[in-house]
Amino acid sequence: MSGTQLTLTVSGGNAADAQTVVRALESVFGPADEFPGDDDGHSTVHTAAFTVGTETLTPGQPKREQLSAPVMVTVQGTPAAVRCADATLTGTFTAHDRGSASGDQEQEHQLLLEP
Repeated sequence: MSGTQLTLTVSGGNAADAQTVVRALESVFGPADEFPGDDDGHSTVHTAAFTVGTETLTPGQPKREQLSAPVMVTVQGTPAAVRCADATLTGTFTAHDRGSASGDQEQEHQLLLEP
């Protein structure tokens, strides 16, 4: 396994919404290294991280999930991991592309997920 990571930031919604997004990605990346916990209702940003191996990534089988509110999701990691996360999230939720940025070794992509 490689030591690279896919990081996920979820803003908007609540901890349960962030957990729903993370569970959708666990079908591809396995258990999250960091998982958003329950909060007192005051947190506005939740994060999670996945260790990404060198194997070929295949998007998870979409199972439609429901969120309680719109959330903005940012995924950051290797280009292959980000593409796979994007495909999984857009197959699981109603998603709108909000832009991306690319570097030498990493990509970042934002999606707006709607209930």
